[in-house]
Amino acid sequence: MRSMNRIFGWMAACSAALLLAACGGGGSGGSGFLPGATTPPATTTPTPAPAPKVSVDDLAAGTYVVSTGDAGAPTVGKYYAAADGSRLLVFGDSDDRAKQSYRRDAGGAWVGVPASDKDVSVTLLQSHGLADAGVDLAKLAGRYRTQTTAGVVADFSVTADGAIVAGSSACKLSGKLSAGVLPNSLKLGLSASTDACGGLPASASGVLAADTDYAPARFRLLADNGTLLVDLWAYSE
Repeated sequence: MRSMNRIFGWMAACSAALLLAACGGGGSGGSGFLPGATTPPATTTPTPAPAPKVSVDDLAAGTYVVSTGDAGAPTVGKYYAAADGSRLLVFGDSDDRAKQSYRRDAGGAWVGVPASDKDVSVTLLQSHGLADAGVDLAKLAGRYRTQTTAGVVADFSVTADGAIVAGSSACKLSGKLSAGVLPNSLKLGLSASTDACGGLPASASGVLAADTDYAPARFRLLADNGTLLVDLWAYSE
């Protein structure tokens, strides 16, 4: 019996020694308690703010001169509407240079360039329809000169098959014109040598617009890269 008691005593001593070792030993640096499990703080993914919404009064297919804003001092622009639902609205500054555009692809949502950080609702005060004379690409073939908003002059040519070819100026413009859906316009893909073109984006897409009230300019190149607007009035050389 005493032998059995010694065995139990020895087992208890061993258990105590093992527990002490697991706690960091019996020295003064040990806490004497087993460390508790820690739970990492919960992380939450912030919900992104909804993108600002853009709404614009809808007009029937056609080309229009429109106005918005204060009736006493309205902002005037051009509105191009296609039968498939595509739209382009461009408002100009006091020098008739585009300062704000709104565009919508067929079946898509309105997009403003430059973008706003809040919802935008464009209400038109007036709209005046213009005749749709169409654009004959072959008749646009020739040499042209334009000037950027920064005052940089660029020479370029348009070929009968729609290629835009850079001229001898330091600012090099090139691209491609093709049939589009908006009235009085052609579809435009434009590239520019950014170092010499006064801040134009390296590439942009939009339209060549050829309205009779642009005279003496032959046409305008209206495009954007989603952030920057391009508005180039082209004059025959």
